[in-house]
Amino acid sequence: QVQLVESGGGLVQPGGSLRLSCAASGFTFRNYAMSWYRQAPGKERELVAEITSVGRGLNYRDSVKGRFTISRDNVKNTVYLEMNSLKPEDTAVYYCYTKTRVRDYWGQGTQVTVSS
Repeated sequence: QVQLVESGGGLVQPGGSLRLSCAASGFTFRNYAMSWYRQAPGKERELVAEITSVGRGLNYRDSVKGRFTISRDNVKNTVYLEMNSLKPEDTAVYYCYTKTRVRDYWGQGTQVTVSS
């Protein structure tokens, strides 16, 4: 059974940092690209960053470039999102995502709130 379990969200002040983790199980993690999405209240879910199966070809949405870094550990079956210089507009539920040969999978999400 495929599981994606996010952790690391919370409340942080503007300019602060958080590191999100997504622990994967139930599939051959090293074979698949991974992504982070986010969804703010009243808005559509949007792609934040994605990483290839071997950690190359990183892709970020323009609004997070230079502030967020996606990485992965294919031994620990975990993908990370390092978020620095956080802004109130980064407030959202952050989701881990992958697409295997069978179907798409989403984690349950972790809330990130940027507020003073």
